[in-house]
Amino acid sequence: MSKSYEYFNLRKHCHVNTNEEGDRFVGVKADSNNAIVYFPAGYELPNSDVELRKDIYNLLRVLTIFVDKSDDQLHKDNFTKSQLVKFPIQAYFNVINWYLDHNGKYYSETNEILKVRTYGRKDWNRTIKTQKPMIQGQSPIYLNMVVRHTTPNYNRLITKIHKYCVYDAFKKIGWLYTTGKPEEPDIIFDKTLFLSTLYSKYANTNMDKEKELFKSMIAMIEFIDNYTIDKQFYYGTDNFETVWEKLINRFFSVKNKEKYFPRAYWIEKYRPNNEADQYSSTLVPDSIMEYNKKLYILDAKYYRYGVYPNLGLSALPRSADINKQITYGQYAYEKYGSNYENVFNAFIMPFNKYDNKFQTDNEFINVAEAGGYWIAKPNSYERVQGILADTRYVLKNYDGNHDLDKEKLSIEIEKALKD
Repeated sequence: MSKSYEYFNLRKHCHVNTNEEGDRFVGVKADSNNAIVYFPAGYELPNSDVELRKDIYNLLRVLTIFVDKSDDQLHKDNFTKSQLVKFPIQAYFNVINWYLDHNGKYYSETNEILKVRTYGRKDWNRTIKTQKPMIQGQSPIYLNMVVRHTTPNYNRLITKIHKYCVYDAFKKIGWLYTTGKPEEPDIIFDKTLFLSTLYSKYANTNMDKEKELFKSMIAMIEFIDNYTIDKQFYYGTDNFETVWEKLINRFFSVKNKEKYFPRAYWIEKYRPNNEADQYSSTLVPDSIMEYNKKLYILDAKYYRYGVYPNLGLSALPRSADINKQITYGQYAYEKYGSNYENVFNAFIMPFNKYDNKFQTDNEFINVAEAGGYWIAKPNSYERVQGILADTRYVLKNYDGNHDLDKEKLSIEIEKALKD
């Protein structure tokens, strides 16, 4: 790292969205002059640049894991420029990480030369042919030997291409890692030449790490060719609600939740007798949690109530969602209730535990309850609890064991029923 960026105020390049129309994008959006990282609603940005860089990297990792191709479409009208280019961010990460893991050195191939020395990797055939031995007794002793010596060749094309890719990677997302940047490349971009070289190297190596590097560089070259100064590049989604659902599912859900999906059917009165009755579409709850011999039907909702409670009912799930959730609960109780001590029901919505109007710093909090006017005496599974979950906590802790989180959530869900 021989050069430094001008001071980059990372916090000024971060934005926590409101999840309202025109402000729903989560991810990174940039052009040749600027970059903005968009965090989901309810996210608390840490104070230090070190922690903020970790959070940005984690956000992008979460998007890489949980965003499907069908979820990454952007509403172009929300952007100031009409031309948008999908950013292969994992390829850029791979190129930067390889460079840093090798202490700032570029990929290189070696030249092998022969030298006459008293040490090294011996070439006995050439030594015998070219060096005069000293005879001791009846045995020849070679005081000087021909040895093979390898040196990196930094002038080869593959090294120059790698240098080009490393520089471009740091130019676009290097601020996530460091204030330094590598020296500028000494080769002009040539897509055809770069790709033919990289495809050849990829085909002729058996080393997985080299294959990953070459594949990432190929993705970068393809992107660079499509990217111009008049375009913005992005990595992220306008549909973070699908990511929120998957995160909550990762936190709490059992693996075989399909058996809890309520199904409906049609019996067609005029169909041929040999045709079986057909199921209609299945209702699918987001998560099914089992904890302490109890069953919890959970539905993740990326609604704004936890961040803007003053919006009231307009920021909470509507009647259709409530009635559907009650159906989930009724089905689970009728079908599997005898296997559990009780069955509960809840929506999970985002909030900020550090900045909220609920006077709490807990990761989970119960703030509301929904039900159906048509149920005179609702049971626990027909009383849908409105639970808020801290956005930053969920994004940073989706992996690993969640027994403690299940305990905390169960307490919040059940306490309303005990009051």
